Amino acid sequence: MIKITLPDGSVKEFEVNSTAIDVAKSISEGLARNVISASFNGNTIETSTPLTTDGSLVLYTFNDPEGKKAFWHSSATY
Repeated sequence: MIKITLPDGSVKEFEVNSTAIDVAKSISEGLARNVISASFNGNTIETSTPLTTDGSLVLYTFNDPEGKKAFWHSSATY
């Protein structure tokens, strides 16, 4: 089990290799549907990135500047 600290200071335990989307689902299905990206221990990650160690997780939606940045980056054409 790993311990994930959320922005409000609460700590939740998850299986190793759980993802940011798994954490979001544990909070609310509505949040999970709206999460675009996340930050784990200060590093931006995709919502499908496996979490393998204890750490701090921030979930971003389109309402957050970081969420908008991830959305625009992933939808840009080159």
